[in-house]
Amino acid sequence: MRFLLFILPLFFAVSTANAQENMMAIKSPYSVDKTLDRFEAAAKAKGLTIFTRIEHSKNVAGVGMEIRPTSLLIFGNPKIGAKIMGKNQTAGIDLPMKTIAWEDENKQVWLAYNRPYTIMQRHHISDLQELTVKMATTLKTLAAIAVATP
Repeated sequence: MRFLLFILPLFFAVSTANAQENMMAIKSPYSVDKTLDRFEAAAKAKGLTIFTRIEHSKNVAGVGMEIRPTSLLIFGNPKIGAKIMGKNQTAGIDLPMKTIAWEDENKQVWLAYNRPYTIMQRHHISDLQELTVKMATTLKTLAAIAVATP
């Protein structure tokens, strides 16, 4: 029993560290909605498809609960998604790409997305390095535009 009490906190610490390694999160000076509006506009300008926005905080309000502002934007490029899923269809669980914006307990807004390298590794896709670099560069650019101050 003591061993379990010692191991459980370590497990959660490792899980949190892995989540942070696999995700890129950056501060935004804007509200959740404005951050995602800016990301969406930049994505559209790059020719990406916007599939939907899920407003988690508004959805939970519908069941009488409350969370801080939190919204998810689902977007992508179907041609790139097809190349990736052509290598391993399980990648479809991570595609299309997503970005989430949320307000933390200090009222700081964050924007985060899964690193493309992590998605490729998770689905054992190793022969699309050039595409992975392009995706990572695009995401970094879109996020930078979303949080840039004028």
